[in-house]
Amino acid sequence: MRRAARYFLTSNVVLGALLFAGCNTVPMGIQQARVEMAQHIASETPGDYYIGRRYYKPDYKFWGYVRKPGQPWSSAEMVMLNEKEKLAPDRERLEFGSDNNYEYKLYGYFSGDKVYEPASNGIYPEFVLKGYELISTNPPPIFRSQMSGHASPTDLRYVVEKPE
Repeated sequence: MRRAARYFLTSNVVLGALLFAGCNTVPMGIQQARVEMAQHIASETPGDYYIGRRYYKPDYKFWGYVRKPGQPWSSAEMVMLNEKEKLAPDRERLEFGSDNNYEYKLYGYFSGDKVYEPASNGIYPEFVLKGYELISTNPPPIFRSQMSGHASPTDLRYVVEKPE
């Protein structure tokens, strides 16, 4: 009887460890993409520009995340775009939100002003857009939902994710 109990306990511990580990692992392809993205970010040339990732949500008015070259996406800030000098890429083409998740090299500056966005009830820094260059229409994932594949777009309609 003792041997059976020990076997049962050991098998439950091993099974539990495997299940727990499975919950927190990142698939190998995604892990490789993260490593490649970190290497790419580290090799970005410093300069007078920013890297932007469009984050379109139909009910929200923010533009997306902006970071300095060489900095990780976790340091990026959600911004409200000031388009007085240059229209956002999707607005310029009259295809609102068509560039969701595209990555851009942005030219401009943070004005120092903060802008209220009512749908998220958030206050975001204003970025004055002066120009842009498309970097990628299919950049590596930076959001948990893109990495897990579990959440559908409708599940995330009112969730404002932060890059990792």
